[in-house]
Amino acid sequence: MSQKILIVEDEPTLARLLSYNLTQEGYEIKVIDHGWDGYQAAAQATFDLIILDIMLPGMNGFEILSKLRQKGLKTPIIILTARNAEEEVVQGLKYGADDYITKPFGVAELLARVAAVLRRTQADESLFDKNASGEKVIAAGDLKIYPEKYEVVLNEESISLRPKEFEVLLYLVQRPGVVVTRDDLMNIVWGFDYIGGQRTVDVHVSSLRKKLEMNQQSVQIDSIRGVGYKLVTTSNKPK
Repeated sequence: MSQKILIVEDEPTLARLLSYNLTQEGYEIKVIDHGWDGYQAAAQATFDLIILDIMLPGMNGFEILSKLRQKGLKTPIIILTARNAEEEVVQGLKYGADDYITKPFGVAELLARVAAVLRRTQADESLFDKNASGEKVIAAGDLKIYPEKYEVVLNEESISLRPKEFEVLLYLVQRPGVVVTRDDLMNIVWGFDYIGGQRTVDVHVSSLRKKLEMNQQSVQIDSIRGVGYKLVTTSNKPK
């Protein structure tokens, strides 16, 4: 059965581009060009993925995203943002977006991001447990990550991470003991069109590593020379 994608986009040319290319990949597409109508459709029908523009008539994308997450909707959402609009990206991720695409974008990037989010979401269902309140949580050693709240708890104390540090940690913790290349981290966390170098990844990992290694030994991020990084816990450390 085809996976269903809701596109909420009021710019006709972009909406047609999204619809055409995703349809060609075998997805079942529904396009809505008004914010309130898009919210209603997302809240009342079942979709595998939502692609959501930020600037919309009737209700903007942040309002839609916030309301859907408050209702408990778990459907993965990719937001569309303007190039270099870092504040939009950060705000969208805090509201519960799963990924973002900056405009203008290439068809290859669009298809890759859609496929990655769908694949990651399906994998997440088997990786995450739920606490007594029904919140998703993934644990590694003394570390607990709450992806829906963008929170990280280490040794029962909350630790403050920057948005990109959180995304790096979440990607690594879902692959314990597996080497993740710098290119993979760059593409997943910063996006295919990011013009910065791999030094950006190294700086964020270095900062993240220091925060994780304070007063605990059960979780650490190992460097693999010339390749990338892997997250190691006491349960998967080589003996």
